[in-house]
Amino acid sequence: MNENTQVAPVKAGETYEVSINAVGEKGDGIAKVKGFVLFVPNVQKGDYVKVRITKVLAKVGFAEVVEKLERPVRESKYATISEDDLRSQEDEEPQTQYEETEDFGE
Repeated sequence: MNENTQVAPVKAGETYEVSINAVGEKGDGIAKVKGFVLFVPNVQKGDYVKVRITKVLAKVGFAEVVEKLERPVRESKYATISEDDLRSQEDEEPQTQYEETEDFGE
């Protein structure tokens, strides 16, 4: 597929929930949808908004804010545990004692 014939992954009129990752030189927020850059006016870096695509060019698109949203809370893949929880688990689990030997499994 020739680089000039790539089709944008978004179409005018579609809506998406996006995170504003940066602010461009002219003050518009920059977001990405499927790797495609969108310019969104009247937002700040870190905003999470619902946008409607207004214009799509070959390499970038433009969108307007439909609604400001609360950033979704995502569960971390790394579980966190409080010190008290850790202590209570240590009390519940039996401690296995290992004998120090020099034979190393012989």
